[in-house]
Amino acid sequence: MEVIRTADGIGVATDAVRVAGRAVGYVPTMGFLHEGHLSLMRRAREERDVVVVSIFVNPLQFGPNEDFASYPRDLDRDLELVEKEGVDLTFVPEVDEVFPRGRPDVTVDPGPIADRLEGASRPGHLRGVCTVLARLFHLIGPSRVYLGEKDAQQLAVVRMMVRDLAFPIEVTGCSTAREPDGLAMSSRNTYLSEHERAAARCLYEALRAAVDAVLAGVTDANELLALMQERIDREALAVLDYVAIVDEESFENVETLTRPARALVAARVGKPRLIDNALLPVGENGAEEGR
Repeated sequence: MEVIRTADGIGVATDAVRVAGRAVGYVPTMGFLHEGHLSLMRRAREERDVVVVSIFVNPLQFGPNEDFASYPRDLDRDLELVEKEGVDLTFVPEVDEVFPRGRPDVTVDPGPIADRLEGASRPGHLRGVCTVLARLFHLIGPSRVYLGEKDAQQLAVVRMMVRDLAFPIEVTGCSTAREPDGLAMSSRNTYLSEHERAAARCLYEALRAAVDAVLAGVTDANELLALMQERIDREALAVLDYVAIVDEESFENVETLTRPARALVAARVGKPRLIDNALLPVGENGAEEGR
């Protein structure tokens, strides 16, 4: 595995791959890797000739009261894990390699979808995500990018950005990796105390309640939202931020389920703010439940 720390270096390396007629699979991460990240790398390895991983904690996507300085980091451990997965190139830049002129004056507007849900709870977050990914996509070049579905709104925004701004990128969404009890894997789970960790399962249980209700024939979104909220409210250590049912493609709120839709939940459990979602089994052929 080759570790590259400069913007010029990663561009030269990935250009050489494509000149040789080989396809690039790219997994962008903020490090402190867990099984969810590793599953993306394995998917990329199955489908592409050369796998590139970036490890970069993006300052643009943290608000003034969020945890950029304390965000968990362990680069040595991350590099060991990446190497075990057979990754070919790992890009580990400092901030001034990604943003050489400091905080950029020109950023990527993620559009109206970013005014809701995560956008409302974390103003500027999705703009920061789009801006750093735009920069990284230019550095890596044409490739297939693998992103997890746990950040469903982020995935939807990135797909729209790639489509509307004609990036030479394919975006592949991959199913959420979960702990044995259903909790979505996240670097922020390390912040949870033992009691908070047990309480955090309520997010997954709220989503399961919605999935089971749809399987039983419920199509009224308000009924599903009530089920989800009731489960979160029963957990004393959880403070609900939002529950939502959105169209899988447009990400707009829906009132009645007639086509693929996604249930979303965000809640604070102790200090960490956790998010999760599940694709609801709606439509002629159904859907992969609980994804």
